[in-house]
Amino acid sequence: MSALPQPVAHATAARPLPATRPDRLRLNPKYLPLAVTISLFVAMATFGSVFYTGFFSAQVFLNLLIDNAFLIIVAVGMTFVILSGGIDLSVGSVVALSTMVLASLVEHHGWSPAAAVPVVLVMGMALGASMGFLIERFRLQPFIVTLAGMFLARGLCYLISIDSISITNEAYSDLAQWRLELWDGASLSVGAMVAIAVLLAAMFVAHCTPFGRAVYAIGGSEHSAVLMGLPVRSTLVGVYTLSGLCSALAGVVFTFYMLSGYGLHATGMELDAIAAVVIGGTLLSGGVGYLAGTLFGVLMLGIIQTLISFDGSLSSWWTRIVVGLLLLVFCLLQRVLVHGRQARH
Repeated sequence: MSALPQPVAHATAARPLPATRPDRLRLNPKYLPLAVTISLFVAMATFGSVFYTGFFSAQVFLNLLIDNAFLIIVAVGMTFVILSGGIDLSVGSVVALSTMVLASLVEHHGWSPAAAVPVVLVMGMALGASMGFLIERFRLQPFIVTLAGMFLARGLCYLISIDSISITNEAYSDLAQWRLELWDGASLSVGAMVAIAVLLAAMFVAHCTPFGRAVYAIGGSEHSAVLMGLPVRSTLVGVYTLSGLCSALAGVVFTFYMLSGYGLHATGMELDAIAAVVIGGTLLSGGVGYLAGTLFGVLMLGIIQTLISFDGSLSSWWTRIVVGLLLLVFCLLQRVLVHGRQARH
């Protein structure tokens, strides 16, 4: 007697259901801080354009780049450091030291700016590499090492001179005042163009090179990066070397802006850079962040100052108050995202 045929299950019963359209369109949580930053910037720009006459113009927005070019460059280096899970408190002092060395070489020793600038850049790289070596080789806390670097660089400024050194070199002054004419009378300074070039190069390095991928991997988990065979030691030294280079270059751009070297230049700039990076969406724990977000973080600081200046009735200290509130909000947002990542894993 033949066995009765068994019922055949429909193939569609075991087939997984396709993702619903809302799931496909849902924003990845790691992009949320960047999206919030850009949205806030657009909202502030819209507010200023509606309530203040003359705010909505090309030159006003280009001035955000011109006035914050040196901070953009510093924040680019800081982004790589924070992405790797570290911190660099020396950047403001290295900027000041770079202005002092450059001004002293050009004014007191008769150097050509074309020869003095490379010396300053090499000096910044050497300072950054030294701190990176100490952090990597002896497993010291980046906070302490870069704090020591901050005191060292600021102290060296006063060994050069306790007074401001004005840069009177005619060619240097002409370069600092030169503008690239764009449209409707709008223009960009040399410093702003340097900042844009640095940002674009940094984006390429972060997302299209093995060094950039290693930085993200180390920030995500240094132990896992070691197991993957990534060059962790050289990458950590390279991150601080890059930060030192960016700080020195920012010092050169700062001299375009101030035409002087002074030991008190860039006081507190390290805090502005960290604030811009965090507001731009880079996690302080490392491994997540985008240089485009850092740009908008700097522009956010700039547009707050611009709104206050257009208002005319508010103290400039409101800039610090607003930035402090934004930092608290973004730190809380980062905490939520980190908990979300841990819950998913």
